Amino acid sequence: MNSTRTVHLAVYDTFADWETGHTTAHLRQNGFDVRTVGPTTDPVTTMGGVRIQPDLALADLDQEDSALLILTGANLWDAGDDLAPFAAKARTFLDAGVPVAAICGATAGIAREGLLDDRDHTSAVSFYLAATGYKGGERYREADAVTDGDLITAGPTEPVAFAREVFAKLGVYEGEKLDAWYRLFHDSDASAFEILNAES
Repeated sequence: MNSTRTVHLAVYDTFADWETGHTTAHLRQNGFDVRTVGPTTDPVTTMGGVRIQPDLALADLDQEDSALLILTGANLWDAGDDLAPFAAKARTFLDAGVPVAAICGATAGIAREGLLDDRDHTSAVSFYLAATGYKGGERYREADAVTDGDLITAGPTEPVAFAREVFAKLGVYEGEKLDAWYRLFHDSDASAFEILNAES
């Protein structure tokens, strides 16, 4: 098990801002360092127009220094092969036993890389992934988010379920607290607040 407390967040032009906010904010609040990884270290601009200066370039990312790689959605995933190197890096991570979490368009990117052919997974809709020509259609699951081994997938409307799976994988919250976190942020269940903030 990788003992590092550093999580890497992939960032690139048209990055979908809303998809990873819960994940990264609560990782930071629970002792993880979140570092951004771009195609290069040149600034990128999110879908919402936010400019991000990546901490490091993809070529310099070593899976041995990471607890998790997060691949976010972006228009670029379906506009050509510009982000294919990120999917290839995901393969390197998974081959080394380091988790990867992919949401929205990133699921199509890793499908093209062949990473969903033999793993349970989800995405926006099944036919979105089918259009990639991948061979994993029988492993598609109609679910908010899916974890299969070291790979987490989710669709674009499920940032809270995506975060829940990441927290479970990294042991950020467990059991009753994980359930309470999800009920608070997904269901607006105020009764979950006290459980989440109770002393362990």
